[in-house]
Amino acid sequence: MTTADLFEQIKAKQSFLCVGLDVDQDRFPVELRDKPDNLFNFCQKIIDSTAHYCVAYKPNIAFFEAYGLEGWKSLEKVMQYINRHYPEMFTIADAKRADIGNTSKRYAKAYFEHFDFDSITVSPYMGVDSVEPFLTYEDKYTILLALTSNKGATDFQLASVGNQKLYEEVIKKSLEWQNSKQLMYVVGATKAEALQSIRQLIPEHFLLIPGVGAQGGSLEEVALNGMNNQCGILVNSSRGIIYASSESDYAEKAGSVAREMQQKMRELLIQNQIL
Repeated sequence: MTTADLFEQIKAKQSFLCVGLDVDQDRFPVELRDKPDNLFNFCQKIIDSTAHYCVAYKPNIAFFEAYGLEGWKSLEKVMQYINRHYPEMFTIADAKRADIGNTSKRYAKAYFEHFDFDSITVSPYMGVDSVEPFLTYEDKYTILLALTSNKGATDFQLASVGNQKLYEEVIKKSLEWQNSKQLMYVVGATKAEALQSIRQLIPEHFLLIPGVGAQGGSLEEVALNGMNNQCGILVNSSRGIIYASSESDYAEKAGSVAREMQQKMRELLIQNQIL
């Protein structure tokens, strides 16, 4: 999938919503917790109930890894289901990988070839040779951690490097890397005030923006400061959607919350003259 394809889906669905699949059996409805293949079955129902209102899914790899072999098998089934039934969806492996070049090649092969994700989140800390192996895949995207929404982001990302912040240096440096057009960037919704300056550095790249909903970020501020003329943002919501209900109606409630977000996003797309 290309970013042009993604933009067409944004216009068609009037949405820039990404649904995060953070599967936690402890938060499943009681009757689902002990059933076989419950990780996949939970995701399948969430996907079917939200697919009309979102343009992307983001399985959080740690939540699948936590269940060992069962989790990996479920992740494989989830990706096969999305790619077979909803091939228009942009898929994100929220894995935050990166290592020495030879290892990154294997991470890229695993997620881009075996699981067939469209993109993967990657840490920039080890530099160019840890990221470029991901960028060798045509029409696959590497989503670089830039300015995150967690409390510890202040430990390093906001440190001063000369007359700028470290996250700004990361963004600038990454634009020098091979195939940098295939980069996207993570910018937390709780850092909406920084989006304007980030947009000056990367006016055309897509941004993945977590932190709206459970973490308190403002959808309106994100759209105001982060959108470009191709929309250019994917706003992720995980817990606020998939755990909207802890009862047997969890899928229906997830669909309702996703629909509410899609309606707000439609208004913002119109206000910003995207639609």
